[in-house]
Amino acid sequence: MAGSLQGRHALVTGAARGIGAAIARVLATEGARVTLLGRRLDVLEQLVRELPGETHAVVADISDAEQVQAAFAQARERFGPIGILVNNAGQAESAPFTKTSLELWQRMLAVNLTGSFLCAQAALPDMLAARHGRIVNIASTAGQKGYAYVAAYAAAKHGVIGLTRSLALEVATKGVTVNAVCPGYTETDILRDSIANVVAKTGRSVDEALAEFAAGNPQRRIVQPDEVADAVRWLCGDAAAAITGQSISVSGGEVT
Repeated sequence: MAGSLQGRHALVTGAARGIGAAIARVLATEGARVTLLGRRLDVLEQLVRELPGETHAVVADISDAEQVQAAFAQARERFGPIGILVNNAGQAESAPFTKTSLELWQRMLAVNLTGSFLCAQAALPDMLAARHGRIVNIASTAGQKGYAYVAAYAAAKHGVIGLTRSLALEVATKGVTVNAVCPGYTETDILRDSIANVVAKTGRSVDEALAEFAAGNPQRRIVQPDEVADAVRWLCGDAAAAITGQSISVSGGEVT
């Protein structure tokens, strides 16, 4: 039986691993033709070999406007107009506010917020022409509440949610929906790096650091990438046509 996204062209940024890879996999399983965008071609091509259906890889730094335009042109040449965009690429760095350098601040805004803006601008003309499209921005619970020591990251993710809400209103009558999915602590490289940072700075064990992160989730666990991907799958389908401008928390009840 054909998947619910059969034939649609989906582009996923930050697709090489973690949440992005899980999203690419579920969209491909649903029948979409998937462009995987990231910075390392070798890792992306390995995933292409593992995924079902029609997939291919393109390389770009999403904070660079010229690279984004070139990558989207390459994606269109392969699979046609883009009908689904998942802005997943992102980075998280921590520092006390008084030690947050301008470079760190600008880096967090560039990859987490400006990248989403550039990719949405690149994809939207295809969706407006078709009068149908789905944009899903992977934000974070850090876009819904504050966390200590990640002011730059939280500010960028709050910006992603503001972008989501505003763009959703602009295109609400044009067949395009724009939503954000906001994971809590999820089993990804970002979490593993955060755990390593805690271990290095505090002397806690890996298990103790992991338990500390899990304690913020009322379910007392770490979210899995597939759980985030399933929320994205639903938002990309026809059943979610009336859902737009929303920030859906996938966090075990941490944000209600």
